Amino acid sequence: MITLGAGAPAPQIDVENCERVSCDVLIVGCGVAGLYAALNLPENLSVEMLCKEDVASCDSMLAQGGICVQRDDEDYEPWFEDTLRAGHYENRRESVDIMIRESRPLINDLMALGVVFDRTVDGELDYTREGAHSRPRILHRADLTGAEITSKLLAQVQNRGNVAIHEYTTMQDLLIEDGVCVGVLATDGANEPVMIYAHDVILATGGVGGLYPRSTNFRSLTGDGCRVCQKAGIPLEHMDYVQIHPTSLYTPNPDRSFLISESCRGEGAILLDANGERFTDELQPRDVVTAAIYEQMRREGSQHVWLSFENVAPEVITTHFANIYRRCLQEGYDILHEPIPVVPAQHYLMGGIHVDSQSRTSMPHLYAAGETSCNGVHGANRLASNSLLESMVFARRAALDVSSHFAKVAHSA
Repeated sequence: MITLGAGAPAPQIDVENCERVSCDVLIVGCGVAGLYAALNLPENLSVEMLCKEDVASCDSMLAQGGICVQRDDEDYEPWFEDTLRAGHYENRRESVDIMIRESRPLINDLMALGVVFDRTVDGELDYTREGAHSRPRILHRADLTGAEITSKLLAQVQNRGNVAIHEYTTMQDLLIEDGVCVGVLATDGANEPVMIYAHDVILATGGVGGLYPRSTNFRSLTGDGCRVCQKAGIPLEHMDYVQIHPTSLYTPNPDRSFLISESCRGEGAILLDANGERFTDELQPRDVVTAAIYEQMRREGSQHVWLSFENVAPEVITTHFANIYRRCLQEGYDILHEPIPVVPAQHYLMGGIHVDSQSRTSMPHLYAAGETSCNGVHGANRLASNSLLESMVFARRAALDVSSHFAKVAHSA
C-alpha cells in the first residue's frame, strides 16, 4: 500500500485523480549535487529531475569563491586539519577523508566536462586561499565559480536524452510502500499534483535560507528535503548547525543578501569599524569572524561594519572580483576607492538529512546529497569552498550506489 510520508496531503491536493508517471531515478533539485548525480548515472536509465523554480535559481549558481582541491600529497594533512578545526572537530572523519581523496579526480572530471578555471600567466591552475585555510588550494573562475560549474553541468545534463528536467515543480511529500521510498508527490507550476514513481530517489533540495530574514540563499530554499524526511521519521542531524557568513553587502531592503566572497579577505580585504580601524583577524573561521562583527556592531550600536579593499591590487578587483565590483557600483560603492558596508547573513546548513558515506538515508532507495544532507564533512562550521566539492563528491557516490542496484538486477536476469 502506498502512503504519504508526511501524512495526509494538503486539502487542495487531489491525490486520487492526479497524474502518475514513473522513471528509474528521480532527482529532486537541480543544483550541482542533483546535476552531477544525473551525469554519473548510466544513460540507459530514465531520470526525472524536479526544479522548484527555474534552473538558474539554485544556490549553486551563487557560489563565488571557488572549489577546494588537494594540490599534492603534502596537502592532505593540512587540509584535513583545516576542515576539522573550522568544524570544531565535530566532523565525521571518514567523510572528510573521502572528500579530500576524491577531490582531484572530480576536478579533472569537471574540466573534461567543459568547466574552466582561472590560470596563471604560465598556464598553470591558479590556486587562491580563503579564511581558515593554511595554504592556497582553491580553484576559481573569477568570482563566479558556482555559475561556471553549474552552467556547464546543466548543459551536459540537457544533452542527455535519458534526463528530463521539470521546472517550477515542487516536491510535497514522499511516496512510501512497506517502509521503502518509491517516489514523491509533487505539484507543477499550475499547482496540479503529480505522483512520480521511481526505483530510487535522490534528494538534492538545498538549504534553509528562505526561512531567514537575511540570507544569501534564494527565497525558494525552505528545507523541503529535511521537512518531508522528518515527517516520515527519517533521522535528521545537527539542524541547529547553521552557518552565518560574515560578509554580505548591507542594504536595508529585504531581498536576498548579496554575498561578498570569503576570497576577498583571502586576497587582503580588511574589516574596519566606524572609525576606520581594523578590529579582527579576517582569516579566522567564519563563525569566529561573524562573532567579532556582531560584537563590534553591538559596541557601536551600528547596523554594519566596513570592508576595505585598500590592500587588494586594482587589477585583482576588476578581474578576480569583477562581479562583486559591478554589483557594488550598482549599489553606489566603488570598492577601488572606498570601503563597503557589510553585515553577517545566514549562508549554509551544515546539518540536514543523516546519510552514510554512500549518501543513503535510513529509508531504502532514498538518498540525499548536497546541502540538504548531513554526511558529517563540515562538522559544526563549514570551511570556505568545501561545499561545492562535498556536494559533488557525495552526489556521485549516491549515483554509483543507485547504479549498482540496476547492475545487480541486470546481472541476475
